Amino acid sequence: MVNVLYEIIQGIILFIPAFISNPGAVITGGKGKMDFGKNFIDGRRIFGDGKTISGFFGGSFIGILFGLIIFEIISMTKGLSVNYGSNIIEALVPITAMSFGSLTGDLIGSFIKRRIGMKSGSKGNLLDQWPFVLSATLFIFIFSRGFFFAAYPYLIPIIVILVLTPPLHRSINILAFKLHRKDVPW
Repeated sequence: MVNVLYEIIQGIILFIPAFISNPGAVITGGKGKMDFGKNFIDGRRIFGDGKTISGFFGGSFIGILFGLIIFEIISMTKGLSVNYGSNIIEALVPITAMSFGSLTGDLIGSFIKRRIGMKSGSKGNLLDQWPFVLSATLFIFIFSRGFFFAAYPYLIPIIVILVLTPPLHRSINILAFKLHRKDVPW
């Protein structure tokens, strides 16, 4: 039981770059519409005004920065049995995959919301939360398979992350709303 709990905590800590990228996108967003204001073949916007180039890249780079900080802390303290890599260059691969994967998932969620007729900024419940987790996980699996199997040898940490994400995501969005960084608290 102790090992499972340890793997869950370790998995969550190592997933922080994916979690940080989303609020990072809110902080850095606002410049350059990700879909260039274009509509899809159904006549609706591809992503909507809330998805910007500056948010996508800015949020990803904030996730990468946090990942590198975590890498250094783990390296100095030997606090976890798994790190992102044996050196900073190697660590950049899973950290970058996770950060960009997270915001790619966010775009996928927005794309799906537009296709089913939901307006930009409307409450999408799990469409606002799970796509970024699933996409970040997929990106790690594709681009850093060794890290993926070392950090997540069982699916339990990923399942726990999926369960924890909705309340965590909601809390962060309420905070961003109160700080006037978001128009809606979801």
